[in-house]
Amino acid sequence: MNERSTSEQLVEVLRDLIRQLSAGDRLPSSRELIDRHGVGPGTVSRAIAQLSAEGLVITRPGSGTYVALRPQRAGVAPDTAWQTVALADRSIDLSSVSESVGPVSEGAIRLDGGYLHPSLQPTRELTAALARAARRPDAWDRAPANGLSALRTAFARMAGDGATPDDVLITAGGQSALSIAFRAIAGPASPVLMESPTYPGALTAARAAGLRPVPVPIDQGGLRPDLLAEAFARSGARLLYCQPTYQNPTGAVLAAERRRQVVEVARAAGAFVLEDDFARLLGHRSSAPKPLLAEDRDGTVVYLTSLTKPAAPSLRIGALIARGPVLERLRAMRQVDDFFVPRPLQEAALELVSSPSWERHLRGLGISLADRCRELALQLGKTRPDWSISGLPDGGLHLWVRLPAGLEDTAVTAEARRRGVVVSAGQRYFATERSGSWLRFNFAAAADLAELSEAARRLAQI
Repeated sequence: MNERSTSEQLVEVLRDLIRQLSAGDRLPSSRELIDRHGVGPGTVSRAIAQLSAEGLVITRPGSGTYVALRPQRAGVAPDTAWQTVALADRSIDLSSVSESVGPVSEGAIRLDGGYLHPSLQPTRELTAALARAARRPDAWDRAPANGLSALRTAFARMAGDGATPDDVLITAGGQSALSIAFRAIAGPASPVLMESPTYPGALTAARAAGLRPVPVPIDQGGLRPDLLAEAFARSGARLLYCQPTYQNPTGAVLAAERRRQVVEVARAAGAFVLEDDFARLLGHRSSAPKPLLAEDRDGTVVYLTSLTKPAAPSLRIGALIARGPVLERLRAMRQVDDFFVPRPLQEAALELVSSPSWERHLRGLGISLADRCRELALQLGKTRPDWSISGLPDGGLHLWVRLPAGLEDTAVTAEARRRGVVVSAGQRYFATERSGSWLRFNFAAAADLAELSEAARRLAQI
């Protein structure tokens, strides 16, 4: 028998032995194998090398040879049950930001989500801005932790009175800014006051940070300062999250006489106001009112905004604006998360907002949004007169529609989907119990006015 055949026989013997052992068990030593099987040292070395190449054993110099973890058989799912114990109870509930209603059929009209239809996005301007940014000699250098100085200046100018570039922290979009702010400002298990209804992504981010959302009702004039003061007193909260301008989902604008009151109520409670100004650049035919930040002189307001909504989903550039120690806390949290926002994306955003075409885009976008909002409301009034639209928003992307008593929003959205129209059920926008059944329409997600009209026609069949 030649030496190769002897080595192959030893490999088979050791394979049988390995099947009887457990991962981590030690195989007999080379000396023991030589004595037990009457083979030479070279035969043992070749056999061990073969088994190691197959992933059946691992060798530890000076210690021996051990059975490796069993390779997973094809088609057999791994046993990950141990992870349930290791992860404990820190699950993240995504039900507020995703609707499990199945796949969308071909030809369906999408009126859900929170972004512009591609036909409304400044695609050519973005492409040109990214190309110019990529040609910069320092495009791939490390960006400053706070963000590019010129981009911070642009955001400070956007926020208006009182904001300086030194107050600005560039973030990877609005959702990232939300997550940073919730974790930096409020401690785990703390209450956070939130409008009711409100943006589902904020509910999810707050809960993921370990916070407890406490709802404060709003009306057509936005937050009610009297109920806000009561909520602060009852909850002991030290943070209010709100959207004073073109609120999601209702489109409401905080009334002029309430804007200063909200800041004063928060200040009296020793609390911060996290102002989400995501829709500032989405006014329909008129300019948005000044942010709450403009009424703040002692650092009560932490301001959040983003370029994503008026531009495109993948322009993940946002900003936090704050004053005092809270800004240092936000900076520290940002650096822990990802050090800095990628420089090419910051450069592209700067190129975009510095171009004359950006203002032209915003003017045209405002007109298009106003036309779409009016058209959808008009067509729904004809086809679904039993559905109630309290008023047309002056900005933003959404129309908030109340269903008549007895109609469940989830059932309506499911039936609408079967008819080829995708809308959002209102229950996602409430932290606790709902005040009726609602639907939210994103009229900016449709391709054109004809598609909005067709969507209303299909909804008439429900």
